[in-house]
Amino acid sequence: MKQKRHHPQKQSIEERIKNFNEVSYGLTEQDAIEEAKRCLQCKKPLCVGGCPVGIDIPAFIKKIAEKDYESAIKILKEKNVLPGICGRVCPQETQCEGVCILGKKSEPVAIGLLERFAADMEKIKQIPEIKEKKTTPVAVIGSGPAGLTCASELAKHGYPVTIFESLHLPGGVLTYGIPEFRLPKRIVKEEIEQVKKLGVEILTDMVIGKTLTIDDLRKMGYKAIFIGVGAGLPSFMGIPGENLLGVYSANEFLTRVNLMKSYKFPESDTPIEVGKKVAVIGGGNVALDAARSALRLGAKVSVLYRRTENEMPARKEEYENAKEEGIEFHFLTQPIRFIGDDHGYLKGIEVQKMQLGEPDESGRRRPVPVVGSETIMEFDTAIVAIGQKPNPLLTSTMPELKLGKSGIIIVDPQTCQTNIEGIFAGGDITTGAATVISAMGAGKKAAHSIMKYLEKTSDSG
Repeated sequence: MKQKRHHPQKQSIEERIKNFNEVSYGLTEQDAIEEAKRCLQCKKPLCVGGCPVGIDIPAFIKKIAEKDYESAIKILKEKNVLPGICGRVCPQETQCEGVCILGKKSEPVAIGLLERFAADMEKIKQIPEIKEKKTTPVAVIGSGPAGLTCASELAKHGYPVTIFESLHLPGGVLTYGIPEFRLPKRIVKEEIEQVKKLGVEILTDMVIGKTLTIDDLRKMGYKAIFIGVGAGLPSFMGIPGENLLGVYSANEFLTRVNLMKSYKFPESDTPIEVGKKVAVIGGGNVALDAARSALRLGAKVSVLYRRTENEMPARKEEYENAKEEGIEFHFLTQPIRFIGDDHGYLKGIEVQKMQLGEPDESGRRRPVPVVGSETIMEFDTAIVAIGQKPNPLLTSTMPELKLGKSGIIIVDPQTCQTNIEGIFAGGDITTGAATVISAMGAGKKAAHSIMKYLEKTSDSG
């Protein structure tokens, strides 16, 4: 029987709740080698099929076991240009590790931790080989996981690519959404630099739909366009009091904490006011990111979730980290009203207890209100983290573009092409909020469809 799975060292709880430094230290070299040796090297590895970008997982793990870290990272980068990011934030437990054969009788191989280890061990950054240079330019809108992956895949095949990013820093949700303690921004910056070294140009402060239109991009000579702008518009609950001071969307809160560095108070130019008692509403990764950030800013934090612990969509690791750090969880609890003081500031939330009924369209049991169970809880800050949807800023300027529920772009699932010729889309803009790696998988698929499209419609040089 293979030995038990190796786990990384972490910052002590007492220390990490006071800072935004990365919580996990990753595997030591010795632990990584021993963990790699747990891999069964299956002849028909299910883990590869469980990876949205198709990494040859047994191959890179074998190289780690042999201490050949240079080859390990080379194998990773053949399929994934963001290994340091994915090793930290991918939900491996429901993807590659979720189908690991070893997991049927023991614990699955720590594929994510080994990916992170290989990326962190890379001393001289390797640039994937670039195929024959082409001349047909492609525009990519959005520099999040989908856009970066689509651009890098095209660049590896020789296409000149320009990414247009609306914010002043590239990275999308990697930069403005995921906190420093889970994904250090130096890792994001380093891996974006690797994309640039492939020849990808990144233009920031370019709001497509405002600064330039799709028609402008076509006139500039771009023969194909990929839309990967994510789902950055927050959802609200539609209950009384949501406009009170002290009620934030998770999008605003995390953007101010991460992109605008408000956590560096008092030297930050853009501090954020966080009260003493904070309620975070929701049960996903974004909710826990907001809760753990508020905790580090000095608040006592409670998470209010309308279902039970079993239905929480957040990663198990993040939930366990949050509990360790002292965040309280109130399950089967639904806010029905925000209560303000005489000056318009939040002072409490009226909540109602729930019970689980029949499953809804998500497959989870639907929360049903318990009549007469209303109570008031005292909070001076609330962060609403119940999901995001696409921002219509770009799509509203394209009346001919076919849209679906909540404003997502409808695409051919095989090609990622929209109903408009030469325009492709992928990631959260086509699915609603999902994972980093699923967006990367869509970006990769779209890149290969774009290449086929350009080969058919133009002289690619």
